[in-house]
Amino acid sequence: MNPIHPENNHYVEMPEDVFRLIRDLIYERSGIYFQDSSRYILQKRLSPRVRLLNFDSFQKYFYFLHYDPRAESELEMVFDAVTTNETYFFREPAQLDAFAQEIIPEILRRKPHQKIRIWSAGCSSGEEPFTVAMLLAEREHGEEARFEIFASDINHEVLARARSGRYRDSSFRSTPPHLKEKYFVPEADGSWRISDEIRNLVSFGRLNLYDHLKVSLVGAVDVIFCRNVIIYFDDASKRRVINSFHDRLVEDGYLLLGHAESLISLSTDFKLRHLEHDMVYQK
Repeated sequence: MNPIHPENNHYVEMPEDVFRLIRDLIYERSGIYFQDSSRYILQKRLSPRVRLLNFDSFQKYFYFLHYDPRAESELEMVFDAVTTNETYFFREPAQLDAFAQEIIPEILRRKPHQKIRIWSAGCSSGEEPFTVAMLLAEREHGEEARFEIFASDINHEVLARARSGRYRDSSFRSTPPHLKEKYFVPEADGSWRISDEIRNLVSFGRLNLYDHLKVSLVGAVDVIFCRNVIIYFDDASKRRVINSFHDRLVEDGYLLLGHAESLISLSTDFKLRHLEHDMVYQK
């Protein structure tokens, strides 16, 4: 049976053995793991790259990724193609309330005159770090409070969108209307542009969470947001990434995962804190 449906005849067929080779290469370099049932997803997302490079088979594309001097650059295109980036402002509000109303005040009591560093790991198109920036801008922290927000993702395309600071209505499904009016400027094309006040609080950089050496360059941070990211990793990759987060966090620093994610069976280096608004992990 031909696995390619007639309406999808522009896809290049990915045989099972080649799927495993490409799947394992992606895993080895990024920690992102595709189950055997995901072959057609990978075929669909990577076929445009195969066509663009004028290969007539995934076998030749794999050789290119494995041996060609341009492979490193192409792998970045692969990561862009295979990562999913659906997000919006003020996602998981209970956790955001815990961050703004409990975690930040607690950190400020511990280190009132020091810079507080926050890392949005897997920031996608920027809604999460800009949400964090708006939450900090909305609360009175005192004149000496200083914050630094670093946001990273493996995907070039979504980082470009984040840096542009322009968003469509779908990004605002959970945004309080008064904050949209306060921190965004309507554009002629129907999009909304983040204000410079908020944009300037966030710096963006491309980072592969599986690259321990480059992750170490992030330095010490007080809070890490990594929400709905490690669900794409297998347990071994999750442990590797969580260990890197542990190394980056200051003592008593916080790790905020997505509500569908847990450190059970992955790490004993964090304690689960039951705050008033939500449960979070603390080093």
